[in-house]
Amino acid sequence: MALGPAGKTRRASGLRLPVQPALRLVLLVGDNDIPIRNQGRHWSRHAAAYDDTFLDPFASGVKNPLWDALDAITDPGRKTVIDLGCGTGPLLPRLLERFGRVIALDFAPAMLARARERLGPERSCRVSFLHRAMHELDDLAGQIDVAITINSLVMPDVRLIEGTLRSIHASLRPKGVLLGIVPSIDAIQYHTMLLLDQALEQGLEMADAMRFTGHHAEHRFYDFAFGRFKFQGLRQKFWLPFEVEHRLGKAGFRGIKLKKVLYPWDETLVGSAELASFPPSWDWFFLARRQAGSHRPRSLREDIATKPGSP
Repeated sequence: MALGPAGKTRRASGLRLPVQPALRLVLLVGDNDIPIRNQGRHWSRHAAAYDDTFLDPFASGVKNPLWDALDAITDPGRKTVIDLGCGTGPLLPRLLERFGRVIALDFAPAMLARARERLGPERSCRVSFLHRAMHELDDLAGQIDVAITINSLVMPDVRLIEGTLRSIHASLRPKGVLLGIVPSIDAIQYHTMLLLDQALEQGLEMADAMRFTGHHAEHRFYDFAFGRFKFQGLRQKFWLPFEVEHRLGKAGFRGIKLKKVLYPWDETLVGSAELASFPPSWDWFFLARRQAGSHRPRSLREDIATKPGSP
């Protein structure tokens, strides 16, 4: 889950987009809807401060289902793993300890440079670093046993997300598995609810409580309808759990399982001291398997039609 520091604001532009006259509609959008190019450059600009800016699913105290999923991979020394959108490489040391072949991919060159620095020269030589976008996997078709995406399936255009998922599916061997974590928009709404209750219990009127909550939950960075996040040139997709299942299924994955990555209430979350008695905030971890025995991903409609009792 990516949260920018409080106090950074950007006002919606209220841009009016042209539409075909026959539609007789006027579309009003904020600057969150404007396509932002060169995201690799923006991510490179954030590489130096990435670990201090974004919530860390690998931090101490975080309950992360990824570790159990990795431990459950059988015979990892004979398998190939790819860290898609590896960022500064926090997962790479763990992968090098377990897997026979490790590939690290990112479209931001500064992220790859930080990943190499983290590993050092000796361990970096054991990793195949790829500077490219996550959907550019044609040369790896059918070669990957385990694909991992940690907060990297965040493209604001869902068409690119779906294309990337199809590419990942094609890169996997027949029994391959995709493990991932995506930032949760429902956790932001949960945090909003708790902050609103806190403000009302302190005696604020509803309008003031809503302003208090919107500011401290940093609503100015979010588009809740489409699950988008904006921060200093970055654009990200935040997810709902049913959307994770839906888009993985469309790409051909089956055996989809979701679990929460649970973050402790600490200084990285606003109001942590007052909210410590409540259940923790979360992101979504998922496990999905390649659809075996088919080169073409089967559609959800086809999958449903083959189940017992289908018409």
